[in-house]
Amino acid sequence: MSLAAYAVKRVRDGWGVEHDGRIEGSYLSKESAFEAIAMAASNSIKDGHEIRISVPGREAQESALGVVDER
Repeated sequence: MSLAAYAVKRVRDGWGVEHDGRIEGSYLSKESAFEAIAMAASNSIKDGHEIRISVPGREAQESALGVVDER
């Protein structure tokens, strides 16, 4: 079977999910984008695909989950 690769990507002030070369979704945190990936990846596993998930680490001045603190 084929590879199903998913990646959390920064989109404006939030996060999106990249799959098959397209970025979709609008999530407030990396964690919520990851949770969306987990659901999609579960279906890919059932179809017999190899799964790869990538989530970026923390950038300078960013919270661990990538949420913008506007205080």
